[in-house]
Amino acid sequence: MNQVRVRFAPSPTGALHIGGVRTALFNFLFAKKHNGVNILRIEDTDQTRFVPGAEKYIVESLEWLGISFDEGVHIGGEYGPYRQSDRKPMYRAYVDQLIESGNAYYAFDTPEELEEMRQRLKDSGMSPQYDATSRMSMKNSLTLSADEVKQRIAAGEPYVVRVKLPRKEEVRFNDLIRGWVSFNTAQLDDKVLMKNDGMPTYHMANIVDDHTMKITHVIRGEEWLSSAPLHVLLYKFLGWKETMPQFAHLPLILKPEGNGKLSKRDGDRLGFPVFPLEWKDPITEEVSSGYRENGYEPQAVINFLALLGWHPSDNQEIFSIDELIHAFSLERISKNGAKFDIDKAKWFNHQYLMQRSNENIAEALLPILQSKGIQTNLEYLTKVVSLTKEKVTFWKDIANISEYFFKAPTQFDSKVIEKKWKSPIPENLKLFTETIQNTSEFKAQQIESNFHSFAERNDLNPGSMLQPLRVAVSGQAGGPPLFEMLELLGKDTVINRLNWAIANIHPATQS
Repeated sequence: MNQVRVRFAPSPTGALHIGGVRTALFNFLFAKKHNGVNILRIEDTDQTRFVPGAEKYIVESLEWLGISFDEGVHIGGEYGPYRQSDRKPMYRAYVDQLIESGNAYYAFDTPEELEEMRQRLKDSGMSPQYDATSRMSMKNSLTLSADEVKQRIAAGEPYVVRVKLPRKEEVRFNDLIRGWVSFNTAQLDDKVLMKNDGMPTYHMANIVDDHTMKITHVIRGEEWLSSAPLHVLLYKFLGWKETMPQFAHLPLILKPEGNGKLSKRDGDRLGFPVFPLEWKDPITEEVSSGYRENGYEPQAVINFLALLGWHPSDNQEIFSIDELIHAFSLERISKNGAKFDIDKAKWFNHQYLMQRSNENIAEALLPILQSKGIQTNLEYLTKVVSLTKEKVTFWKDIANISEYFFKAPTQFDSKVIEKKWKSPIPENLKLFTETIQNTSEFKAQQIESNFHSFAERNDLNPGSMLQPLRVAVSGQAGGPPLFEMLELLGKDTVINRLNWAIANIHPATQS
């Protein structure tokens, strides 16, 4: 087999959908698995849909996720340029080749004439498409004389170039995921290959670029499956059938309910991002959330997406990128759609958050706490992180649940106070406060030992005191291991907070 060469080829029409990210990931994994080349190409043939900033957004998103490329629009390479609008001059020669071989033709139909044709076919109960039957009643180089065609072109009359599909021919190809797929050209229409502005359409540019960039495998979403027979025919018409890449059409990422393709509206409706990074639409100025800004670890997003439609040979779920590369194969990709599960994404994020160093998280948290008016140091904050990160899904949430490590609480869990802050709890906590005042070594193990010894001496149920003790010091009903929390706060802070709580907390005043 020739060296594997794959490409991810998004259009700069807005933010990069998470489904597109998965396509980029699978291309990356396949290339790396086979020591091949991964290419980033920008397909911007439709200039009417171009969105400023979209290309930069795509590059930044993939860089954040760690999906790297060997050639591409942002790094160059031997087969560039890698932006289709920069390749415009080269496409015309291939369009002319198709016309000369009789596999394409000029079409001069106006928008009004096209609409009239479609309506006429609809009224007759036929499919409203420009095909082997309807083209013979339209204004094109198949129905006009050669002289008239030349005159119209010379006069500057607008035209497009359409592919001339055979009337009834079966087109078959072997999809690496779906097996043999077949279409009949009677189901297809004569797609436009070159628009009246001289730009090729996606179909034409895609084939020419894949051929000239020596692409060996086209790994793309299921939505392109219906375009594949046209692409197979174009390879045949251009004489490139022997070097045609192999196709692999990935299953859709489905809505959480499982019915239909995941969309931005689903994310808005259910409160999760469908874009890797936050995106601000330059026209509407609408802001859409991103996985990065929501606090997701990039490795977690990668791991989660890898298992949407692909399954390993065992039950392993957590993969490093090297493990993914080693395990990945197109044969283990499902034909069926993969249901999106945001709870699973959060689970993955927690797993990767636990792998991240406490100091690294603390460095990221420090400016957030400072913006809240909390002054602390990295050493102490690192210890706070070590106690609290197990309780959160996102690292930023540590800032919200750990304020009591930096300042005394002013609010106390009302349910605990209502249910458990009753006599003799305050009196017993006061006695315990006196006990820990005499503790020489204020370490978690020693504090816990003293606590249980105190409870035993006073014939108390230690379980009845644990939650009131926690609430008195932190204001919260739950949190990190209690005695480790007390050790980090320090003896003086714990004693001061206990004394304040005993003197000021009264269940009737809690809300």
